[in-house]
Amino acid sequence: MKKALICGVSGQDGAYLSKLLLEKGYEVYGGSRDATTNSFDNLRKLNLKKRIDLVSINICDFRSTLQTIIRIKPDEIYNLSGQSSVGLSFDQPVETFESISIGTLNLLEAIRFSNLPISLYNSGSSECFGESGNLPADENTPFKPRSPYAIAKATAHWQVANYREAYHINACTGILFNHESPLRPNRFVTKKIISTACRIHNGSDEKLHLGNINIQRDWGWAPDYVEAMWLMLQQAVPDDFVIATGVTHSLKHYIQLVFSYLNLDWEKYVVSDPTLLRPTDLLIGRANPEKAAMELGWRATHTLEEVVKEMVDFELKNS
Repeated sequence: MKKALICGVSGQDGAYLSKLLLEKGYEVYGGSRDATTNSFDNLRKLNLKKRIDLVSINICDFRSTLQTIIRIKPDEIYNLSGQSSVGLSFDQPVETFESISIGTLNLLEAIRFSNLPISLYNSGSSECFGESGNLPADENTPFKPRSPYAIAKATAHWQVANYREAYHINACTGILFNHESPLRPNRFVTKKIISTACRIHNGSDEKLHLGNINIQRDWGWAPDYVEAMWLMLQQAVPDDFVIATGVTHSLKHYIQLVFSYLNLDWEKYVVSDPTLLRPTDLLIGRANPEKAAMELGWRATHTLEEVVKEMVDFELKNS
């Protein structure tokens, strides 16, 4: 039985990845800064909490990281931890940088010090590309980060690449484009839209305040993306991959899909709020995930319409 340590198990991706690994027969250890006080709501929603060995680990603390790795001796480590909001990173740039880049560096150093045959997956971000224009970004597209979050993710990406080359550590980064699910926190605009629209559908007279709705993103289904993470660690030679659907939509179109599914006219409820604009933002995110299709045999299975339907149905059922 393989053992996997998921750092950041309480998040959206951590929960779905736990489910996938358990289905594949893994012994799963879920890492959190304080496993005794974390509610692990996402694991509860998937009925997984009792099936996972929950451990306290702070990957920004090298001693904590090394001790945990030596004790568990995992075959695979999935680094999904760190501050995950682009918007919040402008308010908390230091915490964002430390939680992502220092955490990744500690994992790499701990693997090197332990001398254990551990494979490391690092969760990267399409935000690293910045504005790539009309050309879909692939693994060879230069990084031009435009937020503290993106800068931190770019740093972690190159740390992984350096340790892979310098110390022959079996480590890789998945450069993930946006991926959604009902487990998204409300601070993410996709979930905010869903939650507000459902409340309006149920009789609320509130308005939906949003920033720039003309941005364009490649949105996928989170359970698809955790499968790509696992596939990356099963390769004979570690490498980095862009993970995306290859189809880009505007946020305005996303809003229209949500409100239309609820038989509502979105223009009656959406309010443009300049206070929600970021200091810098990406206008268009386009992806070319063909390398993942060719080498991993992975393709996204859900369209944006299907993602919206899944999220709205879940919200209505649980509201």
